[in-house]
Amino acid sequence: MLGALETLYPDARTELEFRTPFELLVATVLSAQATDVSVNAATPALFAAYPDAHAMSAAQPEDIEPFIRRIGLFRGKARNLAALARLLVERHGGEVPNDFGAVVALPGAGRKTANVVLSNAFGYPAIAVDTHVGRLARRLALSVQTNPDRVETDLQKLFPRGRWVFLHHALILHGRRVCAARRPACGACVMAGFCPKVGVE
Repeated sequence: MLGALETLYPDARTELEFRTPFELLVATVLSAQATDVSVNAATPALFAAYPDAHAMSAAQPEDIEPFIRRIGLFRGKARNLAALARLLVERHGGEVPNDFGAVVALPGAGRKTANVVLSNAFGYPAIAVDTHVGRLARRLALSVQTNPDRVETDLQKLFPRGRWVFLHHALILHGRRVCAARRPACGACVMAGFCPKVGVE
């Protein structure tokens, strides 16, 4: 299965656009229940106005809202970003910490966000379980769990640590491009031969 994904997505990586760990953190917080496309459309203007945590820490949520208005749940996300930036300045000198617990403690950042940020910004081995990863894990009989944390644990047991980051990016891409939630393109899937759901769904 890993070999099939490597053949299909040899350069799999996050589709969120970022230049710094701070930009990745902000983009990942914004991506919750939103598409990467919508986030990437909003962040250039947002980052031009607030290029780092120090700049964003001086903003109020209502200052941030106009930049992210087209992203789902924008009011709550604006509040989280303002608070997140202040905590980065107060606790970490304005830098995103290379520490799982410290990232999880930030407003709007849960386990998935921490995994995305640490793996992509700092090379930390992690599997970020979003809706695509969770769905494919169940379809491919890699996990029967619905809780993302338990899916993550199951996947970590099955795949080599050095391929965890690639795995979650490849599963996300496969979920978007081939194995869609409602109408999976099983006939065009390189993993159809060993997918137990082919012919069932």
